[in-house]
Amino acid sequence: MSEEISDREDATADLASVEEIANSDTEFDLSSPEGRYLARSKSFVSRARQLSDSLQHTWDAHAGEYVLEVPAGAGYTAVAEDAKPLSFKRIFDRNSVVRLEIGTGNGDQIVSAAVSHPDRDYIGFEVYRPGVAQTVSKAVKAGVANLRIIEADAAQALPILFPEGSLDEVWTFFPDPWRKTKHHKRRLVQAGFAQTVARVLRPGGVWRLATDWSDYAFQMRDVIESSPYFENPYAGVNPHEEDPDPGRGGFAPRWDGRVMTKFERRAIDAGREVFDLVAQRLS
Repeated sequence: MSEEISDREDATADLASVEEIANSDTEFDLSSPEGRYLARSKSFVSRARQLSDSLQHTWDAHAGEYVLEVPAGAGYTAVAEDAKPLSFKRIFDRNSVVRLEIGTGNGDQIVSAAVSHPDRDYIGFEVYRPGVAQTVSKAVKAGVANLRIIEADAAQALPILFPEGSLDEVWTFFPDPWRKTKHHKRRLVQAGFAQTVARVLRPGGVWRLATDWSDYAFQMRDVIESSPYFENPYAGVNPHEEDPDPGRGGFAPRWDGRVMTKFERRAIDAGREVFDLVAQRLS
């Protein structure tokens, strides 16, 4: 839930960071034939990594239990290209269903899921260290052992670290919307990333998405329905009046497994509608 964390930053500093990145990042191809991104054009805004005293204490005491150490690449959010794929059995000491959240934010979703389903294992990607530390803190308080966090950019690290067909579900809730039209190319949910997600999902596996920006919801729907790897089980359902293709629909009902965060409540209070989408991996 990277947008949840974005909302907590100082507005002036946030705008400066966006403009800095927009002016300095290079163009890139979305994916190679192997599904790996060819250049480091980030789908998130770089932010401070400094922890408060309390979060630093949590980090020092418990990061070793919950934060997976992976070989670093160029930059603190990148994973080395020659890193070995993860072994879930080695990580969790059992064979189980594994689900991945991309952008865990402050950890509300992934910790709630870990508590509710102790028979499943959960891994999350988050690039913002204070968010990772807050997730660790909540996991410690909840007493869960079936959760791990990777401090890395999922777009770059996912095809390196996760074996083909290894995941039951992937969640991408409230990714950074990159609201300006000229920045839409930086959005995470694009055709190339859909290919990457499809690779790590088992046949029949599910990719769940949510956003509170209607134009991003329409883009997500288009990406899903144009992908040769997915089908939209809600195609034609819930058409929206703002859709450039009226009557098309393609939006799922709110998934009851997605927790209501403070960020989502603020979005609703601000008058923004929340869209849920589902993509099912084809065999």
